[in-house]
Amino acid sequence: MRPPRRTEDAPLGAPLFLLNLKAYPPAVGTGALRLGRILEAEARRAGVAAALAPSAPDLAACAARLAVPVLAQHTDPLAAGARTGFLVPEAVRAAGGRGSLLNHSEHPLGRSQIRSTLPVLAAAHLTPVLCAGSVRRAGDLAGLTVPYLAIEPPELIGGKVSVSTARPEVIVRTVEAVRARSPRTHVLCGAGIQNGSDVAVALRLGAEGVLVASAVATAPDPRTVLRDLLSGF
Repeated sequence: MRPPRRTEDAPLGAPLFLLNLKAYPPAVGTGALRLGRILEAEARRAGVAAALAPSAPDLAACAARLAVPVLAQHTDPLAAGARTGFLVPEAVRAAGGRGSLLNHSEHPLGRSQIRSTLPVLAAAHLTPVLCAGSVRRAGDLAGLTVPYLAIEPPELIGGKVSVSTARPEVIVRTVEAVRARSPRTHVLCGAGIQNGSDVAVALRLGAEGVLVASAVATAPDPRTVLRDLLSGF
């Protein structure tokens, strides 16, 4: 199988499988590392580029023990210093992080906040994965020319019906909107992705990877679920 593609435009690889652990009880502490090891093994087996976004307290432990890139779930647009309670890019990088999700629907940001965060991520050599909840928002944010942009309709997040099944036009229109403004940006899709069929449909519609959370993080048998999801590539 062809190895995952990693270039300056796709520093995390492409097509990309990104697992966001959020803060689900089975996916924090030792659970985060357990899921990361399963992801690493199954992605290697499938020949798919993969990355992991654990909760902030688990970032360093996962980065130290896993070969897959580890990302923060959010980063604040601040330099290191007197920043109690904030997660600054320098801390993410020092912990071994390779990048950060930004503007997830569960941690939304204004455009000005996003614009101010991107330079500090770049200064810390961290790769942003920018999230958008609508086609219009994705097209607007594409003007910021990030390497990855994930479309996730918030009403489908955590559900049992995938965006590729319920609203395939969202993927098609997002890919068109993003490529019109930033042809080198890789479009990911998420929200309700459950199985390999959902992934395969998303890729056929033009996505270059998926962002998955609850389907794996809360699964009784995450290895079986991951193997199925990765088969869609």
